[in-house]
Amino acid sequence: MKKIINDPETVVQDALRGMQAAHPDLLSVHYDPAVVVRADAPAQGKVAIISGGGSGHEPLHGGFVGRGMLDAACPGAVFTSPTPDQVASAVSLTDGGAGALLIVKNYTGDVMNFEMAGEIADSEVRSVVIDDDVAVQDSLYTAGRRGVGGTVLLEKIVGAAADRGDSLDACVALAERVIASVRSMGLALTACTVPHVGTPSFELADDEMEIGIGIHGEPGRQRVPVGTASEMVSALLDPILEDLPFSSGDRVLLFTNGMGGTPLIELYLAHGIAEQLLADRGIMVERRLVGPFITSLEMQGMSLTLLKLDDEMVSLWDAPVHTPALRWGV
Repeated sequence: MKKIINDPETVVQDALRGMQAAHPDLLSVHYDPAVVVRADAPAQGKVAIISGGGSGHEPLHGGFVGRGMLDAACPGAVFTSPTPDQVASAVSLTDGGAGALLIVKNYTGDVMNFEMAGEIADSEVRSVVIDDDVAVQDSLYTAGRRGVGGTVLLEKIVGAAADRGDSLDACVALAERVIASVRSMGLALTACTVPHVGTPSFELADDEMEIGIGIHGEPGRQRVPVGTASEMVSALLDPILEDLPFSSGDRVLLFTNGMGGTPLIELYLAHGIAEQLLADRGIMVERRLVGPFITSLEMQGMSLTLLKLDDEMVSLWDAPVHTPALRWGV
């Protein structure tokens, strides 16, 4: 195993120190328990938007802390849910008097620990659970569908709503609308290696790819021979389109995501194919995001996410955002 680390047991804390050093104008890091907090928190009268999960998916979630997105993120150990005290601390640190909305990916540990945190927090706390992965119904980590790429879009849109002054009830209603309108699916060409484990999370032959993987290296729908880029994009896009379903005339945001080890040249190639396939079906891509924004350490692979848009979602997506990983309109 070759990784740029000192000690597998302290990789998360060491990375958080580097994050604090790199972005002191945007965020501050608390270490006991570990919480990444927006630099100007708490914002009085503003709903606090909080998320988190296991580390290893960077820039999710800490990279999205800042103006127009998250008020705080709770980083667990690699591929391990944050603890209830982390989430409760995040609520306390960002409480501006308008309550907090917890954005939770549908993994058993995340759901349980965020729920416990909401029960012990002093503030008014609500939560939403995102489950946008169409690949499998149940997996090693979940009951029901997994929360994956749609999380990035949800955090941006709801974060913008909170920044404009929406109430907690309004933020919850918007989040539920986004969750109902977003679908994702991913594939892997290689496995990733968790630092403290030291071996790949699964084995793939040189001529194989895994269709429908989760962001922790969970298996997907099927293991098949490596195909062309067009075949890969179709293998992801077709199930997404069928699931909601999406149809001619729909307006969408297309998010082409890298899993951590995929070069941008390949992501742009795949994105172009997806845009053409959507155009062929009469589906209008109005907004786009391309890059490694929800990853699985150094895994080679990609995921596609489609969000069915309405005018309010477009406006909130376009609203200014200033975080380590996303920045526009400022």
